[in-house]
Amino acid sequence: MIEKTELNSGWTLSCNDTGRSRLPAAIPGTVPGCVHLDLIANRLIPDPYIDVNEISSDWIGKTDWTYRCTFEAMPDDGRVQELVFDGLDTIAVISLNGEEIGRTFNMHRTYRFDVSRLLKAGQNELTVTFRSAYAYGAEMEEHYGYRPNNYPGPGNLMRKMACNFGWDWGPTLVTAGVWKPVRLESWDRARLAETRVSATLAGGDGLVKVHARLARQGGTTPLRLIAEIGGVTKTVAIDADEDESAFELTLPSPQLWWPHHLGAQPLYPLTLRLIGDGSDDLLDAHERELGFRSLRLDTSADEHGSAFTFVINDVPLFICGANWIPDDCFPPRVTAERYAARIEEAKAANIHMLRVWGGGIFEADEFYEACDRAGMLVWQDFLFACAAYPEEEPLRSEIEAEVRDNVVRLMPHASLVLWNGNNENIWGFDEWGWRPIIKAGESWGLGYYLDLLPKLCVELDPDRPYYPGSPYSGSMEIEPNADGHGCKHIWDVWNDVGYEVYRNYIPRFCSEFGWQAPPAWATIEESVHDAPLTPQSNGVFHHQKATQGNDKLICGLSGHLPEPRTMDDWHFATQLNQARAIRFGVEHMRSHRNICKGAVVWQFNDCWPVTSWAALDSAGRRKPLWYALKTAYDPRLLTIQPRGGGLAAVAVNERTLFWRAKISGKRVTLDGTVLAEFEFWRLLCDRFEAKEFPLPEDIVTPGSPKDELIVVQMLDRRAFHYFVEDIELALPAPQLTVDVVGIDGGYEVKVTAQNFVKDLCLMADRLDPDAVVDSMLVTLLPGESHVFAVKTAKTVVADDIVIGTVLRSANDLVAKH
Repeated sequence: MIEKTELNSGWTLSCNDTGRSRLPAAIPGTVPGCVHLDLIANRLIPDPYIDVNEISSDWIGKTDWTYRCTFEAMPDDGRVQELVFDGLDTIAVISLNGEEIGRTFNMHRTYRFDVSRLLKAGQNELTVTFRSAYAYGAEMEEHYGYRPNNYPGPGNLMRKMACNFGWDWGPTLVTAGVWKPVRLESWDRARLAETRVSATLAGGDGLVKVHARLARQGGTTPLRLIAEIGGVTKTVAIDADEDESAFELTLPSPQLWWPHHLGAQPLYPLTLRLIGDGSDDLLDAHERELGFRSLRLDTSADEHGSAFTFVINDVPLFICGANWIPDDCFPPRVTAERYAARIEEAKAANIHMLRVWGGGIFEADEFYEACDRAGMLVWQDFLFACAAYPEEEPLRSEIEAEVRDNVVRLMPHASLVLWNGNNENIWGFDEWGWRPIIKAGESWGLGYYLDLLPKLCVELDPDRPYYPGSPYSGSMEIEPNADGHGCKHIWDVWNDVGYEVYRNYIPRFCSEFGWQAPPAWATIEESVHDAPLTPQSNGVFHHQKATQGNDKLICGLSGHLPEPRTMDDWHFATQLNQARAIRFGVEHMRSHRNICKGAVVWQFNDCWPVTSWAALDSAGRRKPLWYALKTAYDPRLLTIQPRGGGLAAVAVNERTLFWRAKISGKRVTLDGTVLAEFEFWRLLCDRFEAKEFPLPEDIVTPGSPKDELIVVQMLDRRAFHYFVEDIELALPAPQLTVDVVGIDGGYEVKVTAQNFVKDLCLMADRLDPDAVVDSMLVTLLPGESHVFAVKTAKTVVADDIVIGTVLRSANDLVAKH
């Protein structure tokens, strides 16, 4: 059996810049980790996430660094000894006992070096010297020539996490280090060098495909590979002169794996054992959990253009999704527990797909394992984003090796449903002014997206769809961001126009659209110490990376909400506007379910405390957007939408059972007076359907638009429509009574409205930074109540629930102007 010795302790770090004499010669180092984390841990730099400390860390990415450790070993002529690095960031020279054993140029690959002849009995010294990514990038620009990049730095000229160099939501923190585990592996005769496993359906049975490639030691010997899953066992003989084996197992009638909103996620353990022939010696083993489901991406032509529909177990889905970025600028800090917690937060918000975005990383195994267990679909970008990429060597070979590594690693996961070629690069070439910059005949990445990547996917993972890009319309003959074809990004909304423009588009699938807002108040206070805090104070402004981002926040309020005058109001108004914008866009797209088959909001999470498009901030605190997504992505949605010159209530049903219920509605004044009403005995909305119910003329025709609204109800779902925006709506100052009752783990806060209150929010972190509330954005008619469940260890009484600070509503913002 392979013997593995973990080499994740005893490391030191040294700076190779002699001008940094204030640094100790040997700094305690952590593996897995990176230079920044070691400098922070040893109090040699301030935390770059705090205030404007990021800018004082720039020198780190422009410096060379060396990690060293010693370890005990025992050479053995009868065994192969290999050093295995699961991840090195990025440009590195590795030496053992003073002799160079290899060089690396790719953060996204595993590296393996045979060190059998170099190991010494007793102490061995291992060094990894990291060169500045900036210095290497300058060399590569000389080598390839300039290629357009939408963001600073040479991330498109090397295989490193692109957002390390800064993004419109991320800081510039250019890392280096042994960012994944390292170990010494010792083996004899043979090991499993590559194991490709996929699980599909063949009729009603599960089909497991296995392709194993062996590494052998010296001479040859016959071997056996034994596979077992769900009580089914298969033994395959591997002849002495063979180093590959491909075979299939059939598992009768397995339970199907489903996304979480449709069913369960049964997983079946698969075990592969490599056995020496004629003996019971276990040479190597491979274990995975597999889920069985069918999968296809329907891109067929239809009367609207061409589809972009995920079909799971023969069910065409509407995807309720969000984009996922690296959860920390320093990925070694993201633990399995943190992955699981974030994915559970996405699931609780009724999200059932996460798109792993191409400017980050292929996430750790624990991310995909947690998605398998949670029923969270994964769209995986290959790592190309917002830039032109050279197709010449040495980059091309690095990309091929990286893709082979990661496709093989991730293909067993039932949650993974798409390989996507790139993020916005085809769109960038077509519409961002790249054409005049890229010389005739000069490469920019298209060969990767249309040739290399699809060929590798067909070779390695033919049972999973590949798509060339996001956005992309299925053909280079059609502009890449067309409404009628493929997947679309909507970014004029937010950048240039108000969120009402979402209704101008009915895309086949929207894989990016978003709206900004600051993080939770507690997160701002933890990360910024300006006195006073204002939107333009140094720390708050530094934690806004979007071009003219704060100006766009205020511009986006125009016509909807009054411009805020205080920091508290700025914080709440912009958070509320973000939630409303995305809810507006999602409900519009879902109401056109017959054409549009997916909304993937930008973005779910954050990598540091920042004003961004995220629903969950970097501390894991829910912004109001999180609650808006929970409502807008509810498998049963009731919404009011413009149709045919009037208004219709639209019921949208993503459940497996039909939705049949009485639908009723009324036009009322803000004081609750009923002006018109209707009741329809049964509205039937079948599963996977959007059903429109035209509203009667007397309901949709207001007498006094600024003082009236429509309320439509279907069972426990309720939808509202306003004839004017809040800035014109006669919202009164909120009159609320509050009762607090202790429950296990926190409190129930009952709020009763004496007058009409719109989008009532309990900002739990204003009570306790660790508190979590179950609901937000609640609209109450006069006399109605709502109970907020607050989880907190802190003592809370009614007087703590301060109206205008802890309890916020649109009324607060409008009534005072």
